[in-house]
Amino acid sequence: MTPTEQPINLMGLDRSAMEAYFASIGEKPFRASQVMKWIHQVGVSDFAEMTNLSKALRASLAENAEIRVPTIISDNLSQDGTRKWLLSVPGKSAIEMVFIPEDSRGTLCVSSQVGCTLNCSFCATGKQGYNRDLTTAEIIGQVWIAKHLLAEQYQTEDRIVSNVVMMGMGEPLMNFDNVVSAMNIMQDDFCFGLSKRRITLSTAGVVPKIDELKQACPVSLAVSLHAPNDELRNELVPLNRKYPIKELMAACNRYVADSQRARITFEYVMLSGVNDEPEHARQLANLMKTVPGKVNLIPFNTFEGIDYERSSNNRIHRFRDILHKAGVIVTIRKTRGDDIEAACGQLAGDVMDRTRRSEKFRQTQAKKIQ
Repeated sequence: MTPTEQPINLMGLDRSAMEAYFASIGEKPFRASQVMKWIHQVGVSDFAEMTNLSKALRASLAENAEIRVPTIISDNLSQDGTRKWLLSVPGKSAIEMVFIPEDSRGTLCVSSQVGCTLNCSFCATGKQGYNRDLTTAEIIGQVWIAKHLLAEQYQTEDRIVSNVVMMGMGEPLMNFDNVVSAMNIMQDDFCFGLSKRRITLSTAGVVPKIDELKQACPVSLAVSLHAPNDELRNELVPLNRKYPIKELMAACNRYVADSQRARITFEYVMLSGVNDEPEHARQLANLMKTVPGKVNLIPFNTFEGIDYERSSNNRIHRFRDILHKAGVIVTIRKTRGDDIEAACGQLAGDVMDRTRRSEKFRQTQAKKIQ
């Protein structure tokens, strides 16, 4: 490696990329499986510890490659057991990831961008603006960090992270290639061995990429819907102006067309007096007749500078009952980690905003105070 060349980060290589790398240095393809197992299953980040590799290969890897993940800035534990990490990434920014323990599963919420390219009106991440996409290494590095730190916390090597949701900071389908590569690593038997149904990608509705995802990596799909008609959704989720509900639902139908069991999860944040009226519930029930799916009602989690308020429990339960009576499968998400701002919609990280969106948001809030 010349002084100007950067070492290749093997953390970010899926199986095909890892095999191509070893072929490029004159090694057999099986070296990819060996190294991936060392990195992702054993948790080794020092090539010297990979004892089934020759000394010459270990020396070569130490000179030309690296195993690098984001740096932990803070590690917070909620009263309900939810754990949130703030991670430093190059570019003077930080991202967040969250682990949510439950009796039957352990769910890790992973970020895909530094900030978010979208600007949903009720989301803390969107108000932070956008800096850049995360690399594959930075995405899968979150899973790597969580797996090994949680093994220390729970004193077990058993699988603690049973599910991964791409629901952290960012719109995953706007970072398509890196997200798909990371999800391939999550599924690899020599890495984390997660099945497709245990990985969920949440999108605001990037229609062309939903079609691509089905071909490239058909994991479970969740759609951030939040409104049952275009007029309201245009306000809450501006992406809807480009891909309105009819187009979005058609894409969802295409995504599950080959499976009788597959369902789309539609996420619906409950905003008091905005999208929680009985008429909204009836419109949503009619919409749900057009695609196999279930609705996850999410109590809004407030953050500084936002005017929205959480719907009351009575309004949420009334909304649920209308959907249920119409035959819709519906659940109410239990709020977790809100005491450490780890709940849905609260992840904000520390973004060096290239879009000036965060500055405009602060100026708007200052005018309201005046």
